[in-house]
Amino acid sequence: MQSDAIRLDGKIAIITGGAGGIGAATARLMAARGAHVAIADIALEAAQAVAAGLPGAMAVPLDLESEASIEAMMAQVAGHFGRIDILHNNAALLGPDIAQQDGDVEHMGTALWDRTYAVNVRGTMIACRAALPHLREVRGNIVNTVSNLALQGHLIQAAYSSSKAAIIQMTRSIAASHGGHGVRCNAVAPGMTLTPALRDAFPPALRAAVEAETLRDRLGEPEDIAEAVAFLASDAARNITGQLLVADGGCASHVPGIAQFRAFFGDNL
Repeated sequence: MQSDAIRLDGKIAIITGGAGGIGAATARLMAARGAHVAIADIALEAAQAVAAGLPGAMAVPLDLESEASIEAMMAQVAGHFGRIDILHNNAALLGPDIAQQDGDVEHMGTALWDRTYAVNVRGTMIACRAALPHLREVRGNIVNTVSNLALQGHLIQAAYSSSKAAIIQMTRSIAASHGGHGVRCNAVAPGMTLTPALRDAFPPALRAAVEAETLRDRLGEPEDIAEAVAFLASDAARNITGQLLVADGGCASHVPGIAQFRAFFGDNL
């Protein structure tokens, strides 16, 4: 039997980057648990399509590179619903074209680095800043999507991974500075997640390499991450703040080369 504390009845939740992937899955789950969701995305038509399938939902345009756009989004949602209980910062600069440019630091383009931080770090900060007065009034909370890449070194994605590491520290800072006002702030770190975009664009050989390092029998789905986000946003997590929940199927939890050990020992392990 589902605990009532997991429910989000009557809560107003903003999900940035809610038009697809993890954001859309989170919007659907929160709505199913009783929340009214605002889907904020630069892809407004896609956000409207998601909102159309959810009772009481709204779609709002959002450009995380624009301070005015972020503040206008927050004001629009607060004006429409009368309050804001949950901010899920999920949007990020991420896509096949960006990933191809985001390699190691020696070959990093300054423009890409600056834009990654402008969207991921600065945009998240401004969204939190704009939401905090509303969240303080209702003892609300923030859940930030980061990445297990923020916890480990990699050959590629130096800009993305380091920007997500910055958001982890921002999460702790907000939890510390606003916990006395009843505001919680946590982060969820997915690993490789089988979003539609990833299924279409990620090379199968690299996907297989990540799957081999996963401690489950498959990669995570957007719905798996949505469950973690919705839990942290709910009253069931009322004593959890300033924390990072790693939801990567165990990829970040083991020694390097576990896939090779599996292959060596075979059925004897």
